[in-house]
Amino acid sequence: MCGICGELFFNDHPVNEKSVKIMNKDMIKRGPDHEDTYHGIWASLGHRRLKIIDLSDESNQPFIDPKLGLILVFNGAIYNFKELRKELEQLGYTFYSRGDTEVILKAYHAWGEDCVKKFNGMFAFVIYDQKNNCVFMARDRLGIKPLYFFKTPESLIFASSLPAILKTGNVAKNISKEALHFYMSLHAVVPAPYTLIEGVRKLPPATTMTIKKDGTVIQRPYWNLNFERDNEEGQYTFEDWKQYLATAFMAAVKRRLVADVPVGVLLSGGIDSSLIVGLLAEAGQKDLKTFSIGFESVGGEKGDEFMYSDIIARHFATDHHKIRVNSDQVLPSMTACVQAMSEPMVSHDCIGFYLLSKEVAKHVKVVQSGQGADEIFGGYHWYPPMMDSDNPVQDYCNVFCDRTNDEFQQIVHNDFQGDDFTSQFIEKRFSLPGAQIPVDKALRIDSTIMLVDDPVKRVDNMTMAWSLEARVPFLDHELVELAAKIPSQHKVGNGGKYILKEMARSVIPNEVIDRPKGYFPVPALKYIQGKYLDFVKTVLKSDTCKSRKIIRNEYIDLLLESPEAHITPLKGSKLWQVTLLEFWMQQNGI
Repeated sequence: MCGICGELFFNDHPVNEKSVKIMNKDMIKRGPDHEDTYHGIWASLGHRRLKIIDLSDESNQPFIDPKLGLILVFNGAIYNFKELRKELEQLGYTFYSRGDTEVILKAYHAWGEDCVKKFNGMFAFVIYDQKNNCVFMARDRLGIKPLYFFKTPESLIFASSLPAILKTGNVAKNISKEALHFYMSLHAVVPAPYTLIEGVRKLPPATTMTIKKDGTVIQRPYWNLNFERDNEEGQYTFEDWKQYLATAFMAAVKRRLVADVPVGVLLSGGIDSSLIVGLLAEAGQKDLKTFSIGFESVGGEKGDEFMYSDIIARHFATDHHKIRVNSDQVLPSMTACVQAMSEPMVSHDCIGFYLLSKEVAKHVKVVQSGQGADEIFGGYHWYPPMMDSDNPVQDYCNVFCDRTNDEFQQIVHNDFQGDDFTSQFIEKRFSLPGAQIPVDKALRIDSTIMLVDDPVKRVDNMTMAWSLEARVPFLDHELVELAAKIPSQHKVGNGGKYILKEMARSVIPNEVIDRPKGYFPVPALKYIQGKYLDFVKTVLKSDTCKSRKIIRNEYIDLLLESPEAHITPLKGSKLWQVTLLEFWMQQNGI
């Protein structure tokens, strides 16, 4: 887990390291163990390393292979690198390090752009190919690792962090009209390739990008998620699918133990993280460190799930750490939390993950986490209405979107009014082949779009703020492919995640499986009052906000007058959504 950055210079433009040094310095938390840069004929690369696999300096980056003429910067982890190394050795390649970094380089040389299809893991990497005079970039199938870029006629800047790119001073920092519509409609999700900043793009998941010296850019998708079953799969029974699922998930959890440092688990007390703990125990893990966080209750809403995490910790005799956070800790940490966001993320639990990661990083450098299960296995309440939908796009918008297009047009200034970008985007995604029935269309967009730019990005940003690597077994691409094939009624039925719950019964206690659905609660940011309301007013009543001319001031006044009256269909605060957007812009000098 690291931070990567670089700048590519086109058409014989002079090469310099100025931007790379600025970005590398800004990403120190992503990789405090080593820093270096590389200066080539038309490429300048930077890297920040967090040592997880091969703790020696042999895997430091930028990783250079002068014989092959390749230079690599890489963020992530390739879990099957040992198997690939053996395969490459049989092809005649020799290795000088013991990690996964060199395997990527040799795999690219052996198999070209198709090397990405060989990797099981999370990754964003960039290879400067001197012999072919091109640069090759790739991002993992589920977008677990980020990669942002900004292109001008003279150069292309890239980094693991959007704020790092902004700090170079090369970007005008104008707000994207399309991205604002997405942000205000999809719980702050801005789908790739868009970002909130006009001109700054993110490489879509499951996509490669080749850049040539003249500035030509070619993007290619290399994977898609197919929900259709072949004739043999159509004959599988519920028990067949459950057995395949048990095998695939155990493999996913075991893969994420590949490390030269101990691996812990973020234990929320829900079925997802509890199942990870149970399977690790079943696989023979001893003295497993687990971590839970809880907040004060607000408005009668409980702020922790310790009752359930305690059950799992006792059942599997883990080395359990309960982290209690009172309201006095939240606001003082808010500025640093927002500064750690590559893009504004409105989810209340960002601060929870930020504070949890701070404590966890004192004990381990790697954790497994349960993100993705609800999207992959149909755990959310909006899936059942999609089972028999006659109008999938409209029904999805009704149950999922924070506000209608009409409301959006009324609350933004004239420059940001226009098309219904969100509905158009959803309609386009729903029309793609590979998912025929409405609920499968919803599951696909959630697992390949909404998941990437909400919980997955949230976990990456908040853990990396404390130099902590988070691994997400529910997003193992082989497990995700299998889950997509499972008939929707086996997932959405019985209150959601039906087949996952039934599979889990042989692993973890039923009282955790059959509990009411929970989430990572931070009630104070849903029911904004007291000093939290004072903080919000400070942000939204600032001269900067008043003069910005994005969200209308009269709408902000309406939200401030009665925060509890303006809650999104998915139970988020519209006031916090607007506040977070403004505060993120202020922190990034926008």
